[in-house]
Amino acid sequence: MDRKKKIINLVIEQGILPLYFHPDANVSVQILKALYQAGSRVVEYTNRGENSVNNFLQLRKIADKEMPGLQLGAGTIRNKIEATEFINEGANFIICPGVIEEVAILADKNDLLWVPGCLTATEIILADDLGAELVKLFPGSLLGPSYITALKEIFPDLLFMPTGGVEINEENLNSWFKSGASAVGLGSKLISKNLVETKDYEGIESLTRKTLQIVQKIKSR
Repeated sequence: MDRKKKIINLVIEQGILPLYFHPDANVSVQILKALYQAGSRVVEYTNRGENSVNNFLQLRKIADKEMPGLQLGAGTIRNKIEATEFINEGANFIICPGVIEEVAILADKNDLLWVPGCLTATEIILADDLGAELVKLFPGSLLGPSYITALKEIFPDLLFMPTGGVEINEENLNSWFKSGASAVGLGSKLISKNLVETKDYEGIESLTRKTLQIVQKIKSR
């Protein structure tokens, strides 16, 4: 199985893609450890600050040493330069906030999964033409589950991952999966400001484990 397929399958199997950024490298590492210990094997580190690349390198080193099977990707990649930096540091996949052709081409050259962020049918068609198999729908809060139901009728072969506005409770998660979402992206709802500020890594681990369990329960219905 190729690398792209492997990651797509992992994301679908896991049902959630945790994503975060923290300016402090050590805090970033502790969060990653908590996510991994909870059972998460695919994580997105977002490119949201000037320390992003250096922090990512620290995460990559720790993951290679201590976290077998972890696929670590880079998110909020806005151009080819940013994509190149993270690919050089060992990103397993690349996630963009929009449809960026030069990043799609670069990811493909490096045999890496490219996940574009889309909002409209036109953007999804562009993403599809550039070879995207998994599309991030952002912001999910603006769209709602019924939007995915409508999209699935037009794009039955594409996989959709709403991100932003997904709540961690069975009712909300169920409505997304029932409408045809393949997975959901979870940022601040999972790795909350409060848990991070109080360095409650056990809290992050416990909430992640609980969320993974809820999703497995929904998916097994």
